[in-house]
Amino acid sequence: MYNYILKRILLMIPTLFGAAFLVFFLLRLIPGDVCELRLAGTGLYADPAEIELCQEKLGLNQPMIVQFFDFLIGIVTFDLGESMWTGKPIFYEMGLRFELSLQIAIMATITSIFIAIPLGTISAIKQDTWIDYVVRTFSIAGIAIPSFWYGILIVLGILIFTQSWFGEPWMPPLDYVPIWVDPWRNLSQLIWPALATGYRYSAVATRMTRSAMLEVLREDYIRTARAKGLLEKVIINRHALKNSLLPVVTVIGIEFAFLMGGLVVTEQVFNLNGLGKLFVDSVMSSDYAMTQALVMVVVMVFVFTNFLVDIMYAWLDPRIRYA
Repeated sequence: MYNYILKRILLMIPTLFGAAFLVFFLLRLIPGDVCELRLAGTGLYADPAEIELCQEKLGLNQPMIVQFFDFLIGIVTFDLGESMWTGKPIFYEMGLRFELSLQIAIMATITSIFIAIPLGTISAIKQDTWIDYVVRTFSIAGIAIPSFWYGILIVLGILIFTQSWFGEPWMPPLDYVPIWVDPWRNLSQLIWPALATGYRYSAVATRMTRSAMLEVLREDYIRTARAKGLLEKVIINRHALKNSLLPVVTVIGIEFAFLMGGLVVTEQVFNLNGLGKLFVDSVMSSDYAMTQALVMVVVMVFVFTNFLVDIMYAWLDPRIRYA
C-alpha cells in the first residue's frame, strides 16, 4: 500500500510537467499581446517603443525556453509572479476567488452525493417500477438542462416568492463574505448556486449509481447472501452499496475537480467573482501568466482528486489490494 502511494506521488511529477509544457506553449499560440491591450485597449495609438518597453518589463522578449523554465521554477517555489494585467501577485488574485470556488465545489459535491446515491440505489432496487421511472426522468432532466438555467429559475423563484409573501423582492448578497465571518450571509449567497450545480451533476452520478447497483445485485455473492437469509437492508447496505460505489466515486471526484474552474456561466448568473470569471478575464486580456497559473491549479486539483479516489478504492472494495 505504501509503495503504491509513493509511486502515485512520483507519477504526479511527469504528469504536472507535461501539463505545464502544453499549457505554456499552447497559450503562446493564441493571438493577442497583453502590452498592446494595456497601452491601446481604448483604441488610442500606442507607441511601439512603449510596447517594447512593456514587453521587456514583463519578460516577454526573453527566449521562450527561458520563460518556460522561469514558469517551472515558479511552480516549484510557489511563486507564480505577478499578473501581466493588474500587476498584483497571482497568488493574491487567485486567493480572493479560490475560497469562493472551493466552497461552491464542496457544497455542490455534497448536494450531488445526497441526491445521487439514495436515488440511484432506490431506482436500482425498484427497477422498472414507477419509482424507477420517476428517478430516471428526474436524472435525465438534470443532464439535459444546463445548471445556469436552473440558476435563472432559482433567481426568478426567489424574486416571485419574496415579492408575494413579504411585499418586496429579496436577492442574495452580492459581496462574498467568508463563512466563518458571517455564516448566514455566506450561505444565503452560495446555497443557491450550490443547489443548481449540485442537482445538475447529481444527475450523472444518479445514473452511474443505478447502473453499478444493478450490476452488483446480479453478482453471485448477493444471491448467496439472500440464500443465507440475510435481511435485504443488510445486503444492500453492507454488501451491494459499497462495492457499487467505485465508478460513482470516480465520477464525483472528476465533477468536483471540474467545478473548481468550470462554473463560468453559473458565476455570471449569480454574480460571483470566482475562478471561472477570472479564467475568462485573463484570457480576454491575454494575461498569459494568470491563465497558465489558473490552468495549473485546476490540473493539480484533478491530479490530487484522482489520487484520493484511487486510495479510497481499497476501503470501498476489500478485494482491491495494492502491491
